[in-house]
Amino acid sequence: MLEKLNGPPEAYADVRGSYKYPDLHGMVYFYEVHGGTIVVAEIYGLPDQDQQYLGKFFGFHIHEGATCTGPPDEPPFADTLTHYSPEYAQHPQHVGDLPVLLSSYGMAWLAVYTGRFFPDDVIGRTVVIHDHPDDYRTQPHGGAGEKIGCGEIKEWGSQFTTAPGVIIGPGTGLQPGTEPEPGTEPEPGTEPEPGTQPETGTQPGTGPQMGTQ
Repeated sequence: MLEKLNGPPEAYADVRGSYKYPDLHGMVYFYEVHGGTIVVAEIYGLPDQDQQYLGKFFGFHIHEGATCTGPPDEPPFADTLTHYSPEYAQHPQHVGDLPVLLSSYGMAWLAVYTGRFFPDDVIGRTVVIHDHPDDYRTQPHGGAGEKIGCGEIKEWGSQFTTAPGVIIGPGTGLQPGTEPEPGTEPEPGTEPEPGTQPETGTQPGTGPQMGTQ
């Protein structure tokens, strides 16, 4: 299965924090493998300042809703709805139930295989991070608390490029075909700067300077 991670995923989610957690961001990738999906998450800016060394657990699920939106008078990401569960199972048997994220100094990285869905099944849905761990018992959501981060799951498209072990996604840097930043200069000694003149009394390429004969 690991060789699959050297190629492009079938789907991705660009995760962003709520207005309370503007530093939270990251990517989640969905790779189709035989019988299911490898989910890879790389998240930064998680609020674990009170226990950075030991880390903190955060609930992590796929939700039914299609967008990371919601009415202004409701909690963040209300339109993500509940956990993805096409057969209306009890928690933690929802199709969208996943292991918790464990952070360290604000970062969490997770890779997990699940046979509960394929990437095509979750494109058009959302991935949500909660501010508490899932206890995998409490109905209907595992007591995971507030939704602090969200990403809309989309099909991987031609607007991205991949290299073995490296994926360029939304907001991660220069995209293919972009130009260097404005204001960069050629290396010293290549061309005179515009508007400069030869030193007084010199004639480029005409022989010795005046007073040298």
